[in-house]
Amino acid sequence: MKHSVTDCMCEQQLASTVSALRQHKPESVIYQTSLMSALLSGVYDGTTTVADLLRKGDFGLGTFNQLDGELIAFDKEVYQLRSDGSATSADPQQKTPFAVMTFFNPQYRHVLNGPASREAVHQIINEQVTSDNQFCALRIDGLFSSAQTRTVPCQHRPYRSMPEVLGQQPTFHFTDRRGVVIGFRTPQYMQGINVAGYHEHFITDNRQGGGHLLDYQLEEGVLTFGEISKLVIDLPNDSDFLKADLNPENLDSAIRSVES
Repeated sequence: MKHSVTDCMCEQQLASTVSALRQHKPESVIYQTSLMSALLSGVYDGTTTVADLLRKGDFGLGTFNQLDGELIAFDKEVYQLRSDGSATSADPQQKTPFAVMTFFNPQYRHVLNGPASREAVHQIINEQVTSDNQFCALRIDGLFSSAQTRTVPCQHRPYRSMPEVLGQQPTFHFTDRRGVVIGFRTPQYMQGINVAGYHEHFITDNRQGGGHLLDYQLEEGVLTFGEISKLVIDLPNDSDFLKADLNPENLDSAIRSVES
């Protein structure tokens, strides 16, 4: 696909905007490509590459073209979590229809020396970042007695909507595994643009398994997190996106059903 001079200028302007915001308050910008409502409607092909994402952040999550598995990024590395439960390093030229990235610079650190549920971990964050109107990026490095995940299988045109696809999603249960959780807490007013509430992905310490988290039980670990108050969104301009219904009546319930 050829890119016009205008496309190149827009890309340069977007990169400059992200860079300028980071200089104003370092590591405080979320970059997002496309919208969750577009993904929900079956817009599964994008033009943003993994290499592009790593220019916008070193930490994040999303998916790959054709909804081919989950994306997790941290420490400047991007992994593809496939529908067989496996994980592999993503190729720099792989593309994504939806991803959320930031340069992770947490302001808070909490050591958990005993068992904690997912809800308990979230409560720690909520007690520190008290405004529901702020984004929050989080990471957990630890031992998980249980981690329940799901990963969407690769799709083919004509694409079905995401709720239809996830009715056939494979799920996995990791037990007594060390690994990394990365995620975001997103304000409710962003539902449809992003995923409101907590959205987290998991990968094992050997980087060979993981997925989108449904639930987990932490035995011990380190939680780091911080608030973010700036968001930059790169909207597609292809026909799939322009024709998609981005504001269906059941948007909130549909997103909750596919993410929980």
